[in-house]
Amino acid sequence: MYGITGTPGTGKSSLAEILEARGFRILHLSETFGPYQMGRDTDRETMVIDEERWAREFGGFEGIVEGHLAHLLPCDRIVILRCRPDVLACRLGVFFYQKAKITENSLAEALDVILIETLESFSPEQIYELDTTDKTIHECADLAEKFFRGNLPPTHGSLDWSSYIGIDE
Repeated sequence: MYGITGTPGTGKSSLAEILEARGFRILHLSETFGPYQMGRDTDRETMVIDEERWAREFGGFEGIVEGHLAHLLPCDRIVILRCRPDVLACRLGVFFYQKAKITENSLAEALDVILIETLESFSPEQIYELDTTDKTIHECADLAEKFFRGNLPPTHGSLDWSSYIGIDE
């Protein structure tokens, strides 16, 4: 099982769509959350999921799991999609996110939240951090596919977007 994770707006669904067209089996993890929904957080415009129970009861999948919680599952390899916070804010604006949600996600990206959470569960050899900021989705798919197939070495920790902390989006 391989994983694609990242902050909302980094390109997970688009990447999964390309990889699916290339023959990979894809599971969009948001489709598995139903029984684990605990309510709605109206301030954050999101469903509250019992993440621990969801991850514990997840049965596995032969293929690629895609979603912002993929790093909570026991993947063999995982790609973390990243995007420079100012560009991410623009992407999220296209999706009509409210300003507070855009700021929250941009800050999470600047603080490496998903990367840190991934490093808590995976060895560095299992992780490929992919900056989608200036790449086409096809370039990203090429890199992810090479990593999943073992033809690209793991990498992480080279991005530093801490200068974006505190910038008013």
